[in-house]
Amino acid sequence: MLTDTIQSDLEAAIRAHDRDRATCLRMVLSAIKYKQVDMHKDLDDQEVIKVLRSQVKQVSESLEQFTRGKRDDLVEKEENNLKILKAYLPRELSSEEITAIAQQVISETGATKKEMGTFMKQVMPRIAGRADGKVVRDLVSNLLT
Repeated sequence: MLTDTIQSDLEAAIRAHDRDRATCLRMVLSAIKYKQVDMHKDLDDQEVIKVLRSQVKQVSESLEQFTRGKRDDLVEKEENNLKILKAYLPRELSSEEITAIAQQVISETGATKKEMGTFMKQVMPRIAGRADGKVVRDLVSNLLT
């Protein structure tokens, strides 16, 4: 399970005295634990990936703020955190792969621009967290035009 992998990587980082990696992994495990308590159950890998994606989004926003504020020391730290987090995420689909999935759904349903919401409900489960919803929406809106 992904949580176990993160936990064992945290222990390895602590043994290796890699403070930055250990801090980042503690942050992730804390977010996972918070979500588990909130949902009153253990998270499966898909739910852990959702938590990881939200962490990536937070770190990206921080990185953007630090870049604008010319805080190079913090920019470097956040870039490192981003690399660590992305290592646990599945490979993202390319635009070509997303387009192929979307075209398959279009051929199955005959969807039009007006049915975008219904169409997205059918496309997103097939993509299953392997691409950002905003990217998918942009590609799909171009296809449905």
